[in-house]
Amino acid sequence: MPGKAKGNGSGQKQSFQYDAVIIGTGPGGEGAAMQLAKAGKRVAVIERHDSVGGGCTHWGTIPSKALRHSVSRLIEYNTNPLFNAGDQAIHLTFQDILRHAGAVIRKQSRLRGSFYARNDVQVIQGEASFIDNHHISITRKDGSVDQLNTAQVMIATGSRPYTPSDIDFSHPRIYNSDSILSLKKDPKSIIIYGAGVIGSEYASIFRGMGVKVDLVNMRDRLLSFLDTEISDALSYHLWNNGVVIRHNEEYDSVEGRDDAVVLNLKSGKKMRADCLLFANGRTGNTDMLNLSAVGLKSDSRGQLKVDENYKTEADNIYAVGDVIGYPSLASAAYNQGRFAAQAMLSGHCPASLVEDIPAGIYTIPEISSVGKNEQELTAQKIPYEVGRAQFMHLARAQIANTQVGSLKILFHRETKKILGIHCFGERASEIVHIGQAIMQQEGNANTIEYFVNTTFNYPTMAEAYRVAAINGLNRIF
Repeated sequence: MPGKAKGNGSGQKQSFQYDAVIIGTGPGGEGAAMQLAKAGKRVAVIERHDSVGGGCTHWGTIPSKALRHSVSRLIEYNTNPLFNAGDQAIHLTFQDILRHAGAVIRKQSRLRGSFYARNDVQVIQGEASFIDNHHISITRKDGSVDQLNTAQVMIATGSRPYTPSDIDFSHPRIYNSDSILSLKKDPKSIIIYGAGVIGSEYASIFRGMGVKVDLVNMRDRLLSFLDTEISDALSYHLWNNGVVIRHNEEYDSVEGRDDAVVLNLKSGKKMRADCLLFANGRTGNTDMLNLSAVGLKSDSRGQLKVDENYKTEADNIYAVGDVIGYPSLASAAYNQGRFAAQAMLSGHCPASLVEDIPAGIYTIPEISSVGKNEQELTAQKIPYEVGRAQFMHLARAQIANTQVGSLKILFHRETKKILGIHCFGERASEIVHIGQAIMQQEGNANTIEYFVNTTFNYPTMAEAYRVAAINGLNRIF
């Protein structure tokens, strides 16, 4: 990636302030900035907000998972007879648990900021928009406008909640998944419209705080991309804890009143609650970039098309993260940023995302999976078998009183190769990575027999792999 390039058609070489400018400081932007800076390039990042970290750190992944952790520990305390033998349950307000989330956000933002400083990456605060392929305008909060030029650009602006125009999100009782973090008063009831990952996570959080929750789902079951048994387990657990789930429903209108919110459904039903959380989809943050100036156009969801090297239709402009769609995960975005930076340096990506990307869903309890599910294997006519371990039978789960959940291993009947790992229960997002590591081994090292022949610490949750492996192999005849 040169610092100079032919750019004015007169035979003169254009000099650039930067080798690369990255718009956005979320995981994708950070991964790219670090990779380019360590290669000795002059790099700047543009961030529209006061501190780095992007939506992942400030409104999405970090705060929601910190909220979830606090509520989970609250539930654990209130249900464990060791701590609460018949006494009155402890109650925390939403603001109480937000304080913990706020502390985590500040720590993460300071840490991320130190990475840029340590690697001599200039952080520029302001709203970025294209002038042309090599020039970017930056509008600062005080209204002043700066301009910089660069050889290459990476768009890593992330996404924001989808907010349909017929719903008044300025109403104090109507929230999206970003603005819910500004909730001041504890509601006694909440309607959550959208039962995807975000909606399901917040349904767990609010129900864990004792809030009456109505969860409205546009589909016929929760999280339909999951293995059916895992999806059913989540549905049962939410139902068993008092969440009312309404499937196959769509909103007709939302009425924000002084004392409540009323949700009118197309089926004719009416729902009323103290507030509403609209959590149905996200939109890429590309509308403020003036993409037309560089010949680019986003789709209806604000997303850009890229090739295998994360390059857009403009030769010197790349994009990663939520703005390019699937898988829209913070973990994947960081790797996308690193891979795209390598393409900016050498012209091609020497690596790509793993084929089986793990999914972590931070409901209470957690869900995590990697690889194929039973529906996919059945449709592909792959002869598979199932090994299961119930957490209630594990000594570590009994000690920790985290007995809800199970581990499920799918494997080929003949080769014993592991095809999928599905986990429901406390620490599922950690447990799944043991199976993922074995799945990605070469040759005969990726079979279920590994879990039978190895030795696990005892007592541990990891021991579930040995139990599930033996259970599955016993089904083979």
